[in-house]
Amino acid sequence: MRNITTSKEKLLKKIRQALLEKRDNPYPNLENLPLYPPVDGHLDVMFAEQFMAVSGQFAFCEDEVQFIETLLELAEQRNWHKIYCWEPTLQEILARYEYPYFETDKDFEQAEVGFTLCEALIARNGSILLSNANAAGRRLSIYPPVHIVLAYASQLVPDLKDGFKLLKEKYGNNIPSMITNVTGPSRTADIEKTLVLGAHGPKELFVFLLEG
Repeated sequence: MRNITTSKEKLLKKIRQALLEKRDNPYPNLENLPLYPPVDGHLDVMFAEQFMAVSGQFAFCEDEVQFIETLLELAEQRNWHKIYCWEPTLQEILARYEYPYFETDKDFEQAEVGFTLCEALIARNGSILLSNANAAGRRLSIYPPVHIVLAYASQLVPDLKDGFKLLKEKYGNNIPSMITNVTGPSRTADIEKTLVLGAHGPKELFVFLLEG
């Protein structure tokens, strides 16, 4: 009687043999090698280029006055009236210039804009690192159709690993329970392979980068 060995059995046999044979690691320093080449140029320019390439909208502001002026102009163009802001640092800036906003979640289902801070900006791929550690929590960056992020130049980092390093330095062992990396507005192409923005979150994403 002929011995019939299936392809699966052959594969498992090879795996067992490989596990029994002890070999030295041919790449002992692999984890220490950089994944990407060094960043050449300004991080703010790199972030802006990558961010806008994924349909993000970017504005660089030299100071708070320019930021408020740009925000006022944008809100007037878009006819925004219900801007929700729950983070004390942002509320102080808006209140300083008497900019109207909603500081609670009253009528939150009618929110037009969610306004938050971030943990870091990842220049390499134009991403925004967010967490639920701030008062904005999990909802404000997801539910409104427009998400506006105010970031500072000090939060610009080359790669994702550098963003996690900032998180570790800031929170120590109390890492937030939710950390998310947002690259452009929410999108999907599941339906007939047609790209649709705002499928699972904000349809528009703005970043105001403040130099100070």
